[in-house]
Amino acid sequence: MTRAQRAEVLGFATVGLLAYATDLALFTCLRGPAALGPLTAKALSFVAGCTVAYTGNALGTYRHTQPRGMRPYAVFVAVNIAGALVQLLCLAVSHYGLGLTSQRADTVSGAGIGMALATVLRFWGTRTWVFRNEGGRVGSWTG
Repeated sequence: MTRAQRAEVLGFATVGLLAYATDLALFTCLRGPAALGPLTAKALSFVAGCTVAYTGNALGTYRHTQPRGMRPYAVFVAVNIAGALVQLLCLAVSHYGLGLTSQRADTVSGAGIGMALATVLRFWGTRTWVFRNEGGRVGSWTG
């Protein structure tokens, strides 16, 4: 892995952790003190987390690209929704398909395996469809 590739992965991961912390903190506040329902709280915290991730990547990791208008943000949100669906699919397969119904199994499948697969999808989708130069992707990973 080249130095530029390491910097891209590290930047993406750092922004992702900040977005995750934002999502979790806001969800906790909206469910607790604000007393919102779980789906409303999660929808709002998800949008906030996506906004933090998009802004962090636009100003940091992919600052050398030129996303314009709302289209890149909309694509970014779509990529993140796809990642969330991957996490739900992993949880559903484990819980309902394989019969692994303990809290530990749910955590491993949804927040462990699902998060890892979703992060790979989000990284690829973000660099391929959201933050790219005029000629295509941000950089080459093929050699």
